[in-house]
Amino acid sequence: MGNNSHMTRVVILGGGPAGYEAAFVAARAGAEVTVIEKDGLGGSAVLTDCVPSKTLIATSELMTLAAGSGALGVRVGGEEPSPDVMSADLGVVNGRVRDLATAHSADITLALKELGVRVLRGHGRLDGPGHVFVEHTGGTTTCDADAILIATGARPRVVADAEPDGERIFTWDQVYDLKALPEHLIVVGSGVTGAEFASAYDALGSQVTLVSSRDRVLPGEDSDAAQVLEDVFIRRGMKVLSRARAKSAKATADGVIVTLSDGRTIEGSHCLMAVGSLPNIEDMGLESAGVTFTDRGFVAVDRVSRTSVRHVYAAGDVTGVLMLASVAAAQGRIAMTHVLGHAVSPLHLDSVSSNVFTDPEIATVGLTQVQIDESGLDVRTVKLPLATNARAKMQGIHDGFVKLHCRTGTGIVVGGVIVAPRASELIFPISMAVEQRLTVDHIADSYTVYPSLSGSVAEAARQLHQQRN
Repeated sequence: MGNNSHMTRVVILGGGPAGYEAAFVAARAGAEVTVIEKDGLGGSAVLTDCVPSKTLIATSELMTLAAGSGALGVRVGGEEPSPDVMSADLGVVNGRVRDLATAHSADITLALKELGVRVLRGHGRLDGPGHVFVEHTGGTTTCDADAILIATGARPRVVADAEPDGERIFTWDQVYDLKALPEHLIVVGSGVTGAEFASAYDALGSQVTLVSSRDRVLPGEDSDAAQVLEDVFIRRGMKVLSRARAKSAKATADGVIVTLSDGRTIEGSHCLMAVGSLPNIEDMGLESAGVTFTDRGFVAVDRVSRTSVRHVYAAGDVTGVLMLASVAAAQGRIAMTHVLGHAVSPLHLDSVSSNVFTDPEIATVGLTQVQIDESGLDVRTVKLPLATNARAKMQGIHDGFVKLHCRTGTGIVVGGVIVAPRASELIFPISMAVEQRLTVDHIADSYTVYPSLSGSVAEAARQLHQQRN
């Protein structure tokens, strides 16, 4: 394919991280690239998901820091900072959220157009081999393509008896329409999205009830990390309902009632439904083109992003491989590298780092404890509480830990977990160690700043070194 000099026309359906990163790769290599996006470049990651939610969370982090600063000697007007003397103007916060999302989308659009990428605002569908029919703001167009990338993402799953109305019952892409802070927010779903919003609104000053159908919050995360977070939630006044499945959510005249499967009801002012995602695959001609799907309904791809149809690729959340913006971007880049016939490294997920943007954050990389237990690998683990770290003491950090996994004998680092403020930044050295197959000795022998939270990563490595000897 790459030896064919005519192989230059690429059509990308979807302008999120998978789509725009693929467009960058293809355009820089000289391909003729068209991106079709109905909502704006950046996709849900920029417009309704990652960028907006983390912007909201940035404000909630400041509220948490200020509320806890009294122990560090901070006084406001002669009194300790507290929720009683601080408040968040949600209208202003959400206005900033939308402005940042729009600005970032504009930056991506400009960067692509400077590379000569054609951007069509509309909806595209496969129309026979090598053709994409587009309904866009300027009319209709048929694009000829030597390669097509499906990167249309996913959307919040909606429960039949909890239809979002954008006023009392919300999905996570609707909450930015709120002008005032919910008095009592009921969050249904204790996965990453539910936990993040529960954490943020609790910090902003809402009463929060988190409804979890599982035994604990964040059932997919490290159990020690999830327990720390649940303990923090409860200590801060959040009500966490475990093994409670929501059956319905109905708006009332002045609030919302959530009914659980056991008959119990919860009354609140607003409800956020965070119960998973569905791929955006409707009216795209995928079935008639012969594209196959996974058991969960996502587009099936191999490790270089190929679908079952020749010259048709897919990347990002629409594939359901691992629903992270970083993975979506990697899939998009890999797809275009393969399209262009260049040497390509297939996608591997062993060294993907991820983060839950709660307070504290939970960052993970590499093998999890469950994978280690199920595989029977001979792995040693050290977990150090942050409470023993000098910098943590100075900053008033009481919750969290550093956990490091290494192979017995070789000492090769195979995974890690960090629960801490800015864990998303602290996980990077462990990510490098997993990716490059470094040993605990490599980490232990590297200098860290004193005092620093990262010092606990090196200390964990030193303890693992001692265990091996």
